[in-house]
Amino acid sequence: MKLFLYLYKKLDLDILSKDKLAKLKRKNRGNTKLINAVDKLISDLESADWVNKTDIKQTRPDADCIHNDGFYFFDINIHRTMILIVFEKAEAAVIWTGSHDEYDRIFKGNKKTIEKWLRNQQLI
Repeated sequence: MKLFLYLYKKLDLDILSKDKLAKLKRKNRGNTKLINAVDKLISDLESADWVNKTDIKQTRPDADCIHNDGFYFFDINIHRTMILIVFEKAEAAVIWTGSHDEYDRIFKGNKKTIEKWLRNQQLI
């Protein structure tokens, strides 16, 4: 996993494409629980001192590694919202956000389908 090749000490993660999270929050204005959950994810990312995959799971049990190149889905269960993030060096890039229904429609909950989507987006 690319992130862990570079982390030997605590590095604050820069969040790229944070505008996708802001758009998600605007779209769900009034859903305080979801907005707070997204803010908590942002806070966890910005203060991360993860060295391996286990560290991510300890901080964020909702994280699911879906590709060894550092791609994780975070299941914000408040509103069945899914957020796809890739970790590389000291950066966390938000790749995709959507409802669980959109996730099921696009990715079918299948790692092979997710990998195909990542290839089509030229992310792997």
